[in-house]
Amino acid sequence: MTLPGPLHLYILLVACLITMPVAPTTAHQPALSPSDPAKQGDLGTVDFPTSTRSREAQAHFLRGVAALHSFWYPVALEEFNAATKIDPDFAMGYWGEAMAHNHPLWGDPQETEAARRALARITMTPELTSRERAYIEAVTVLYGEGSKSSRDQAYARAMQKVYRDYPDDIEAALFYALALLGNAGDGLQGMQKRLLAGMIASTVFGQKPHHPGAAHYVIHAYDNPKDAHRALDAALLYADIAPAAPHALHMPAHIFVQLGMWPEAVASNAAAWEASDAWVTQNGHSPSKRDYHSLQWLQYAYLQLGRYEKAASLLDTMRKNWAEFPKDQPRSLFDGGYILARMAASYLVETQQWDKAETILGPALPQSTGESPEADKSSDAFTTLAQTPIIFARGLAAAMDKSALQAQESITALRAISRERSPASMPFMNELRRSAELQAIKIAATLDTAQGKHDAAIRKMEQATAIIDAAPPPSGPPPLIKPVHELFGEILLRAGRPDAAVKHFDQALGRYPNRARSLLGAAAAATQNGDSRQALTLYSKFIDQWQHADPQLAEIQAAQMYFQQSRAEGEH
Repeated sequence: MTLPGPLHLYILLVACLITMPVAPTTAHQPALSPSDPAKQGDLGTVDFPTSTRSREAQAHFLRGVAALHSFWYPVALEEFNAATKIDPDFAMGYWGEAMAHNHPLWGDPQETEAARRALARITMTPELTSRERAYIEAVTVLYGEGSKSSRDQAYARAMQKVYRDYPDDIEAALFYALALLGNAGDGLQGMQKRLLAGMIASTVFGQKPHHPGAAHYVIHAYDNPKDAHRALDAALLYADIAPAAPHALHMPAHIFVQLGMWPEAVASNAAAWEASDAWVTQNGHSPSKRDYHSLQWLQYAYLQLGRYEKAASLLDTMRKNWAEFPKDQPRSLFDGGYILARMAASYLVETQQWDKAETILGPALPQSTGESPEADKSSDAFTTLAQTPIIFARGLAAAMDKSALQAQESITALRAISRERSPASMPFMNELRRSAELQAIKIAATLDTAQGKHDAAIRKMEQATAIIDAAPPPSGPPPLIKPVHELFGEILLRAGRPDAAVKHFDQALGRYPNRARSLLGAAAAATQNGDSRQALTLYSKFIDQWQHADPQLAEIQAAQMYFQQSRAEGEH
């Protein structure tokens, strides 16, 4: 991320001052268990000495830490539980169990009480090293009193102290970097924290390129369009470091998507989905445990390559799997229902099969069955928030078809959603509610354009772009399904203003590199502007990107026709 000179230097200076290791205030105590680095099977290499006298318990502990660094929390819990079963006095085993109940970057509720029960089993024996005590004190802060936000910040400060006191401790550096990422927030302060976390993780990655946490946190720290290139080396290596962990196979796609590397994004997410499917099948887990996040990203990558048939088959897979989710797990039902809605909406918006909207989007997601009190409480969120992508896509299709009444129904529904609020413990749901107003504006602007009210549409889209430009840089497939700048560019083209459209397609491609619809829009704008050289460059790039697209798609035929005509004119 490029900053103005003085500000950039200031941030780097602050980062250096914060990260500079200081002399340890507590001397290292020798570990009693073996501390030789060992590759934890197929989860990477970690070195975390502890005071347990059991080699077997230590082996399970190390594998648990490796799984923890790849956010494979169920496996981490299994390993830490195995370690403490072998050595019931293994304090760091309970530390690991508590750590596995906190998912700092996923936005799901912290499993606070389960973690506190694990910590209650720790006995601070004389055998514990000062380093182990520091880790335990830090995680105790994480699950102490106060709000989740205040505890996250206090935990980051506690891990900063561990990092300073033990400057040679790779694990302290990485868990401090993760703590920074976990409570970074938005704005300048959030950017500083992510840059600092990236610097720490990158340093460790340079020293220990096969450590799963190092590669993982480098990717998270630089997961934005401007900085993604700084994490490409980590992205190219991470899947080989921890090939058993579905999340480790998926995470490189965060960088591939940011850089518009679609074949690589397909390979990454396909591997993650297959690994999670195999894990669920082999262990008899619930269908809800599969990695549907990767399935959604895989579909999006196929859509950017013009592989519509593959994308459609993945949507069918999601529908079939979601129908098998346990009906008494409202959080899983919400997550799966939302991913299903996003996949259906994305397929419609990317393929632009507006006349098939109802078939593609499918029936409304059913309400909770009411089989438990928890399911009853969640039914409202389940039936509204999970469907926001479908409500938007249905409204956009109606606006494209000049069906004003149906479009207005979607606008009204989205604005009703935007006025509600979820509990503070569910920030992701509140984010969905905030985005609903933007979705409503986009439908309204599209309807204005379809009705020839171009000035009104442009005013609405200027409002939408002002909101989106003030938001943090995007990560992954567009959360709004249809990027604001891309839609604005298309609306300007229909209004006969290709010169203004060029700017918005450029901004769309800056936020989502090599996105197919933005490439096509930019090429059309260049053509209408008479910039044949730029149009040829963009169409050539699109043709190369869609070289393995489904046959007979209108988009690829139009691009090839333009390319052939330009070559023929050049020969004359």
